[in-house]
Amino acid sequence: QVQLVESGGGLVQAGGSLRLSCAASGSRFVINNMGWYRQAPGKQRELVAAITSGDRTNYADSVKGRFTISRDNAKNTVYLQMNSLKPEDTGVYYCYCKFGLDYWGKGTLVTVSS
Repeated sequence: QVQLVESGGGLVQAGGSLRLSCAASGSRFVINNMGWYRQAPGKQRELVAAITSGDRTNYADSVKGRFTISRDNAKNTVYLQMNSLKPEDTGVYYCYCKFGLDYWGKGTLVTVSS
């Protein structure tokens, strides 16, 4: 059983930056696929960025050039550096990993004010 705990959300003005962290526990092995999804009010959950243990990354078009996903395999921890934030980036950000099954964190709220 894998547990994911996110941190780093908060309120920021447009143009600002935030860094999210997500630590996975419950596995002695490196978890290959980890990433971040977000859900804005009234919208479906969407992929923001994903990364493999080999550092292969994938980004939503809306965040390319502004967000950077990275990870520490030794800690099974994934990070999301978010720069040049926009009000449309507001939402609950969920950490995700696939380790046999799909696992989700409880989410951390990011609010970007205009």
